[in-house]
Amino acid sequence: MTDEELVVEFALTRLDNPGLDLEEVAALVVRRVGADRMLEFASRNLATRGELRGAVFPSAVEHVLRVVLTLRGPAD
Repeated sequence: MTDEELVVEFALTRLDNPGLDLEEVAALVVRRVGADRMLEFASRNLATRGELRGAVFPSAVEHVLRVVLTLRGPAD
């Protein structure tokens, strides 16, 4: 999944759940994309952080947040 596709998935999930904060939306995205994508996201996040081990679900959620916030750009 490309970063752009991930941002679209995040945006659609946020539209469906407007009352949730960003981390809760990211967790929903990780749950929706399934186990294979969750492992992909977690491994990308751990590689970015330079770590060899970590909990899969929280690492995957962190990756989603990192991508969304990075592509969103600087805060105004």
